[in-house]
Amino acid sequence: MTLCDFFAAADDQAAVAVLHIPGGPGHTELDVVFLRNIDPVVAIAQLEAVMTGCSYEEASRRPRSGQVLSEPEDGPPFVVSLSDSLIDALGTATQDDLVRSAEPWSATDELRQMGISIEETAAVLKDLAGLAERARACGQRLYCWWAL
Repeated sequence: MTLCDFFAAADDQAAVAVLHIPGGPGHTELDVVFLRNIDPVVAIAQLEAVMTGCSYEEASRRPRSGQVLSEPEDGPPFVVSLSDSLIDALGTATQDDLVRSAEPWSATDELRQMGISIEETAAVLKDLAGLAERARACGQRLYCWWAL
């Protein structure tokens, strides 16, 4: 099972610092959403495509989208950034927007193969949207602590 702890931090340096904390961001005072098996590169770019109406290719090429900030040769866990456009889309989404996004996101290959239901997807979206809203209010960005 892949551990994917999504969290807010002031900047890339603060985000990468969680690699020095045993157990990752959940053992800090950072705002964290604990998710399992939500790939911060492919699945999150698919989410951005769904929420912003762009293609997956465009979403995956946006600045900061799925960018590994930690040194890959150091091995897992990694810290991965999320794009600012996704943070904005999540942080400003209404409940109706989240409900509308849940079905197409749950139909992507990555989520469908894991058997994640529309209801579970909606709950994940609600958690991520809350995290994004709080991060935007504090001028922070979103990251994922990704332990394979």
